[in-house]
Amino acid sequence: MQAFDWNEAEREHYRRMFELLAGHLDEKSTRLVGAAMALSLGAGSHSAVRGITGLAMDTLQLGVAQLRGDVALPAERIRRHGGGRKEITEIYPDLVPALRKLVEADTQGDPESPLLWTSKSLSHLADELTTQGMPVSGKTVSRLLAAEGYSMQANRKRFDRGSDHPDRDQQFQYIAAQAQDFQDRGQPVISVDAKKKETIGNFKNGGQEYQPTGEPVAVNAHDFPDPALGKAIPYGIYDPVSNTGWVSVGIDHDTAEFAVASIRQWWDQMGRTAYPNATELFITPDGGGSNGYRLHGFKLELQKFADETGLTLRVSHFPPGTSKWNRIEHRMFSAISLNWRGRPLTSHAIVVKLIGHTRTKTGLKIQAALDTNAYATGKTIDKEALAALNIERPDDQNSQWNYIIRPHVNADHSEVVG
Repeated sequence: MQAFDWNEAEREHYRRMFELLAGHLDEKSTRLVGAAMALSLGAGSHSAVRGITGLAMDTLQLGVAQLRGDVALPAERIRRHGGGRKEITEIYPDLVPALRKLVEADTQGDPESPLLWTSKSLSHLADELTTQGMPVSGKTVSRLLAAEGYSMQANRKRFDRGSDHPDRDQQFQYIAAQAQDFQDRGQPVISVDAKKKETIGNFKNGGQEYQPTGEPVAVNAHDFPDPALGKAIPYGIYDPVSNTGWVSVGIDHDTAEFAVASIRQWWDQMGRTAYPNATELFITPDGGGSNGYRLHGFKLELQKFADETGLTLRVSHFPPGTSKWNRIEHRMFSAISLNWRGRPLTSHAIVVKLIGHTRTKTGLKIQAALDTNAYATGKTIDKEALAALNIERPDDQNSQWNYIIRPHVNADHSEVVG
């Protein structure tokens, strides 16, 4: 028999034939149809048939043996006795949670897209899971990641030159370890950041939504801001443990005072109730903006918040240029953007309503409120207050990105010692 060879037309013919049959075949019939294709195409066709049918090589070879009469199964059976195997997640119930934990600190992606990916290789992930007593292959890891919403992605230019700090990955791991420690002790962890400012008015908003055919929503032809309507400045707080969030929608300026005021609102409206026994709070902001690691005003406002609540605040900033790794970007802001896509943000009330109605399949719930307070820019830093900061920095970590702010008085109003 001549070696297997076919052209694209023949391949498409067999692919289409199998596609039409697939919905009507059980496991045994699928195996036999694939085997019949391999036998009719001749030597060397097994790989091509596997590409069309998705059958494993062992399954295809079994089908060929059955058609040739080398293996006989009782008519009422689809598999041999003992055939088939349990799903890997049934064998190792902790496999998916363990995989999530491994990739969490290295998750990457565009916050405006539901796609995610990880910088860890499949082989490294498989090796780490195997050392934890769950031996799996890189192929299995790939399948499980796909089921969790991850996909293979090419490199993309994203960091400004010079922003790829050599201690970046170390900081990611430090943040992940601190977050896990806080969660294990029942102490709250929040991811915070300001979403991009939105111009209020009847302007085009990216994306699409369903409308009656031929009746798209009419918006202004030009995106000239209306000073009377202003802008919306959403500042978000995301709690990854409860999968809940708070968004303060400001109307003035995105300042350090506004950032901490938003954290204060989250604590008053959600955090205090969710964590009645909390004595500490772990905050993960990005490296710039109103919550930047170099901003004295942010630390001063956090000190006020610590003094008011009696909470000890541990703060770990994401390095400059890496804010897209912050959980709030993927878990909350992306969902908000998807929820209001294609809808003009004609008023602050609409913005608050759309944010508050954001829901996801994973159960995300968000509360939102309008913050009408004025937050002045260019405030002079009080040097005495700065000198009085009750702040300390871990000796073994990147001191510019990590610090602890303790209250001057405890929650019971006794003075903090040390």
